[in-house]
Amino acid sequence: MRGVVLAGGLGTRLYPLTKVTNKHLLPVYNKPMIYYPIETLTNAGIEDILVVTGGNNAGDFLRLLGNGKAFGLKRLHYAYQEGEGGIAEALGLAEAFAEGHPICVVLGDNIIEKNIVKAVEEYLQQGSGARILLKEVEDPRRFGVPEIDGERIVRIEEKPGHPKSNYAVTGIYMYDARVFDIIKGLSPSERGELEITDVNNAYIEMSEMQWSVLDGWWTDAGTIDSLLNACNLVAKTGANNLD
Repeated sequence: MRGVVLAGGLGTRLYPLTKVTNKHLLPVYNKPMIYYPIETLTNAGIEDILVVTGGNNAGDFLRLLGNGKAFGLKRLHYAYQEGEGGIAEALGLAEAFAEGHPICVVLGDNIIEKNIVKAVEEYLQQGSGARILLKEVEDPRRFGVPEIDGERIVRIEEKPGHPKSNYAVTGIYMYDARVFDIIKGLSPSERGELEITDVNNAYIEMSEMQWSVLDGWWTDAGTIDSLLNACNLVAKTGANNLD
């Protein structure tokens, strides 16, 4: 399995912090934000990782991360997303890197307390299709929300007014090589972007979607409030533990 960290975007919700840098280079307690998703992947035994970035500060990722040696990686790869085409478009840039292998995708502003070792093992045993990680939250209306029937996800709704469950779809996804064909067949949403929710719903429609519940706390760090929350959580309990 290969890993993909999606770290593009302009980070407008974090202005003025992001006027001169990419949001994924901002500190979360004692480390740059981008360290956390990379460590999520390496802790799960994934040693070949692509970072997809964009904007005016892409070169700073290379200066910070180098060839990935500090993370124990065989090699750290980079891709550049032009414009604001959405998460799924950014993921599409990983096709050549994946070379037909399954991939584990982590959004660059997602930070978790524990690890995804078990979920990765479950996906590899699954053998094909997709697997997403869910987390129960107090206000699911802010996230993509799955409608669950027994062990099966029926559909995922993005930021629903009346959520059909208390679970949020976290920014951690696992896909087989078919994901790139699915992305090529997507149409832009009303926001003008290719949506990762549409990718996940395509797998659901093929009856090829499984799910795991994430252990420990989970947060993004894409707004001022959530960045502060992430800093406080890491300071109090740590992150990416192997326990």
